[in-house]
Amino acid sequence: MAITSMEGILKVLTAYNQWWKTGIMNPKLSKSYKRFAFFEAMKRLEQKDLRRIVVLTGARRVGKTTIQYQMIEELLSRGVAPQKIVYISMDHPMLKLAGFNEILECYHENIYAEQDCYYFFDEVQYAQDWDKWLKLIYDTQPDTQVVATGSASPALMKGHQESGAGRWTVIQVPTMSFYEYCELLGLDRPDLPQNLKITSLPYRTQQERAHVMVQLSKVQNHFNRYLTVGGFPELALSTNDLMAQQIMREDVVDKVLKRDLPALYNIRNAIELERIFLYLCNVSSEIVSIEAIAKELGGVSRPTVENYIRYLESANLIYQSWPVNMGGKKVLKARPKIYIADAAIRNAVLMDDSLLTDPVEMGKIVETAVYKHVAAFYYQKATSVGYFRGGRKGKEIDIVVDYPNVKNILIEVKYREGAPISDDDAISELCGEASAAIVVTKNASDFGMHKTKSGKDMIRIPAFAFLYLLGYAEKNGYKGIE
Repeated sequence: MAITSMEGILKVLTAYNQWWKTGIMNPKLSKSYKRFAFFEAMKRLEQKDLRRIVVLTGARRVGKTTIQYQMIEELLSRGVAPQKIVYISMDHPMLKLAGFNEILECYHENIYAEQDCYYFFDEVQYAQDWDKWLKLIYDTQPDTQVVATGSASPALMKGHQESGAGRWTVIQVPTMSFYEYCELLGLDRPDLPQNLKITSLPYRTQQERAHVMVQLSKVQNHFNRYLTVGGFPELALSTNDLMAQQIMREDVVDKVLKRDLPALYNIRNAIELERIFLYLCNVSSEIVSIEAIAKELGGVSRPTVENYIRYLESANLIYQSWPVNMGGKKVLKARPKIYIADAAIRNAVLMDDSLLTDPVEMGKIVETAVYKHVAAFYYQKATSVGYFRGGRKGKEIDIVVDYPNVKNILIEVKYREGAPISDDDAISELCGEASAAIVVTKNASDFGMHKTKSGKDMIRIPAFAFLYLLGYAEKNGYKGIE
């Protein structure tokens, strides 16, 4: 007896695609809040003169499937015939075994015969030869539009390089920004000028800046919870934070470490992968040494550590930040800083109730959140987000937005009382060469302009306000924080 059958596949497809019968999307699936990535994906889908397959990638539970449902809902609202739209979850056991050929044959023979349709493939990397099938669809069905998702970026990026060049666009779906978190929860949000950018603050009056901070203070009390569970829409809406953290460990971390990556890379000893990830959680925001990790973990070779870090990065669990050369200052030996992809993941994994009250740990947590926001903000641009460490004393600037042929943006995270910055700190010495220099502080009162010897003012802004304003600028369509 065959494991898969046309009848069985049709039953699964019909269960997923309820709009074939109802003509509408179930609002419990599409939800009302739309991530920024939804608008980006719709823009790419609508660009008829430059046709592209849209591939959404990001960690588990960031809302990729919901974005697909919202796109389907939007198409239905525009009058697209329900039968022309098919959602296919490649993570379903039946569909995973069936493969592309049987699924598409079943759909076209029983539901919609023509080729001018919309395919929505979810967790596409689980299908055998998925990248070749996407290439075939693109090349042979010019009137068909495709949107795919995957939480395992390694496979997606490999497929993009081999089969997808010129055929599809990869859109990163990061965990939610603090701004998106506040919007999702319907909090009393700040009333801000529409054209407000972080780096326009020096050119506003003291009274205008004070008004901005009064407005931003509305969201300050929600910042710590955001750091705990806030990056994941469903978990942010939960009323039980401990349960939300448990689900984060099980769904966001364990499934990737114990299932996705071992399957993709034929990893036989997933315990080593887990140990390396736990180590990286502890040192998030620090410069790491591959040799030190191998020595600390004992019995793990350097090549294994390097490979596993690369796997974790492409699986959307960590970021690697690399040194940036500035002002002719020699960069010290290139070692990456590692950041967990979301501060909430780190907190859920470490399971330490004291993290949010320990000043040192809070410094790591907030720098992790700041880096995530900045990296997510700039991922589509021809730039990198790294750090600076160099000069005679090996001084460091936490985050550098490295623009090609344009002055950099410098960001120093000082999440502690007073947030001291001296004249010989690297950011003070180099801010004259930057388009903007920003000190991310702790308290709402620690906000304003910081005078330096170079005559270039730095902006001091509390972390909750900085993160909120970044999301606000993104919502209003700005290309950067400059």
